[in-house]
Amino acid sequence: MSSETDALIVLRQAIKKKNAITYTNDSGPVTAFSAATHIVLSPTTTLPKSTPTRLRKPGSNSTDPQANPNDFFPLGAVYLAWLLRDASSAEYMKQVRENGYTVGFVSVTERKAVADWLEDKTQSLPGLIPIEGESRPRDGGSRADDPVFPSFRDIRNSESTTPPGTPPQSRGSAAQPSVTSSAKGADATSSPLKRRYVADPADLEVVKKIKENEIELQDRNTVLRGIKPNFQPSNLYAFYSGSEIASPEGPKPIPDIMISSSPTSLVTMYNVRRFLQDAVFEPSQDARARAVAEGNPRAEDVIPIYRKRTLIDSSGRETESQTRYFVVDSAEALAKFGPDAWDRVVCVMTTGQAWQFRPYKWQDPKTLFHHVKGIYFSWTNDPPNPKIKDWNVTELKIDPNRRHVDKSVVAHFWRILDQWTTTHKPSLMQG
Repeated sequence: MSSETDALIVLRQAIKKKNAITYTNDSGPVTAFSAATHIVLSPTTTLPKSTPTRLRKPGSNSTDPQANPNDFFPLGAVYLAWLLRDASSAEYMKQVRENGYTVGFVSVTERKAVADWLEDKTQSLPGLIPIEGESRPRDGGSRADDPVFPSFRDIRNSESTTPPGTPPQSRGSAAQPSVTSSAKGADATSSPLKRRYVADPADLEVVKKIKENEIELQDRNTVLRGIKPNFQPSNLYAFYSGSEIASPEGPKPIPDIMISSSPTSLVTMYNVRRFLQDAVFEPSQDARARAVAEGNPRAEDVIPIYRKRTLIDSSGRETESQTRYFVVDSAEALAKFGPDAWDRVVCVMTTGQAWQFRPYKWQDPKTLFHHVKGIYFSWTNDPPNPKIKDWNVTELKIDPNRRHVDKSVVAHFWRILDQWTTTHKPSLMQG
């Protein structure tokens, strides 16, 4: 297959030339990509969406797209990765499914590399098989399939005897021998030869004198150390690993709270911080509308909650401390904290729907609420939920109209959680 007929090269050139890429099927032109069977890349080039490209799927060792088409991404999947390059991960996966690619699509993590290669921002693309008869560059990419980048064979047979990219000769250095036709004995599959750069001794001496007169105000170590004496690099690790530095001896785990991702839940990722941290309940739909107006249409999947506590010692002196919890709404978000994240879960809020627990470590409600404290929030005028009767779950009521009682509800929640944590997971008790 030559570069003129290769699907990826044709697509790359169409993108570079900003061609109007359209779709068609047996009935003629169509506007929806899902209804198309062919992609029109130029007035003279129309290719089926199912055309196997030279981009190999992860885990495959095949080298021939024609012999093993299922081991390579189809043209349509590669085009979608470029077309949806700026879409969010969730939107990209939604569009991929709606366009019929339940399998065989470019993953979210590979999408950027594919789009960058198609836009000629990079010459290296993992998994790209070189065109037959052309060489592969050392960087693991496939510059040989780019008409702009000549292969070693082209360089060897060209009239010029100096490889491209050769650095200029330094003053006073000996002349370097040029590449001539005697290089025919070299391995034809090797990458283009480059001369080794030799620094001018006079330049080295000048640089040496400049450095001797420099006064170094900061180096990389002083910058990383910061200006506060209590700063430690491990503090950064502690925050992202779900622990905090409690003493010089090491990290202290931060407890996690899981809430339901159900749209019927009273407490969601949109209003949980204001509810548990500020003791003010805001309906989820109102909190979401406010977030959208502030430019935050998507809720975070991990939210830190800071809780102020007032402690009274034996002498009657009051001290105020601040403790931290992490709130997540899915097992996937919890997994970010490592394999032992479930050991730090102290509370699970439920809406009474058992499907919530399917991805959890403990899927049976009775077993789950033996390992964590169960909380069920409901409106004050709601009848008791029979589903949670045997789940060992505490029901807390939220008044839909009286906001001044929110503080007592939240205080009751923290009091219950403290009692449970002290009894069952005292190592996670903070303060």
